[in-house]
Amino acid sequence: MTLLAIRNLTKRFGGLTAVDSLTINVKSGGVHGLIGPNGSGKSTVLNLISGIYRPTEGSIALSGAEITGIKPNQRAKIGVGRTFQNIRLFPTLTVLENVMLGRVTQQRSSPMGIILNSPLMRREVEETTEMARKALRFMSMEAFANEYHRNLPYGHQRLVEIARVLASGAKLMLLDEPAAGLNSSEKKNLGSLLTRMCDVFGSTVLLVEHDMRLLMSVSSTVSAVNFGKLIVTDSTANVQSNPDVIKAYLGAGSSK
Repeated sequence: MTLLAIRNLTKRFGGLTAVDSLTINVKSGGVHGLIGPNGSGKSTVLNLISGIYRPTEGSIALSGAEITGIKPNQRAKIGVGRTFQNIRLFPTLTVLENVMLGRVTQQRSSPMGIILNSPLMRREVEETTEMARKALRFMSMEAFANEYHRNLPYGHQRLVEIARVLASGAKLMLLDEPAAGLNSSEKKNLGSLLTRMCDVFGSTVLLVEHDMRLLMSVSSTVSAVNFGKLIVTDSTANVQSNPDVIKAYLGAGSSK
């Protein structure tokens, strides 16, 4: 079943075409890798899917529903979660509080209900706390729940970001370079977590990742792009042996 459908997606910045008539289907469940050389448009694609950029042309659908014109917070509410290349955690909040923020768009309490601490508000806080703890527990990070993220090793901070997306209940998780700055042991752990996350929670991940060994080991399907255009979408093995991909990316000595 197709979860995400991108059709003829184009994004121009002045005279530069960053994404060019891109069409990709992402099936529900598992990891779908997105690869390409530096400047090939990968992060731009994630920005278009999450609503940070509006496309010049084309459409984006989630579970068959058109989402092209809706705002980022609305996309988050219907199940599009996101991490970024640079860590984006709040320094004055604890690890648990940072993860709880992932569920802000799912809350139904009115401003007055928040002020008055209504029963609905209290129930939502309890549910949000439990979801956040569940996500941290899955990441083996619950022991750090009351720590400030700045006191944690860099690799742990990366896991907190992923836990926040997991706690949001996102149908589609957009992960942009989640292994950046991690050592080999941390990367191995991350790969295991991504695979188990899809198995345990039924998560769907669209993964942009610098480390090809990691991406290829966890992805069942990979889309390769170059100059904003799709080269191929195929199984991991077929993409690795595709001559056009090798020419554009894998054999080019590119760092991304």
